[in-house]
Amino acid sequence: MPTIIHFDISADDIERAIHFYEELFAWKFSKFPGPQAYFLIETEDASGGKGISGGLAKRDQEYQKITNFVQVESIDDSLAKVVKLGGAVIEEKTTIPTVGFIAGCMDTEDNIFGLIELEKSN
Repeated sequence: MPTIIHFDISADDIERAIHFYEELFAWKFSKFPGPQAYFLIETEDASGGKGISGGLAKRDQEYQKITNFVQVESIDDSLAKVVKLGGAVIEEKTTIPTVGFIAGCMDTEDNIFGLIELEKSN
């Protein structure tokens, strides 16, 4: 069953946002490899185990706030289904090296969410 496995936070000031979430929730941030300013977020669940993963990046579109990413088996099939059901694809399928594919969608109520298809391990 598809489930939320990742969230992204968009920020106007990355350092300010990192400080805020480190102090508020004790989340840990680490720079994702590559030229882009993208930071992985490590969280813990209520019992101190590994929590949902996240990321933080510079906001480059007004609509970007916090986006939940739902893991799917096939991003292409899921994108087609989003459109068939009356939603919209607002960010086309993009390859994330060593991760898989992501895309941004809007539901019928103007809520934004992401889809992620993880890279298949060999």
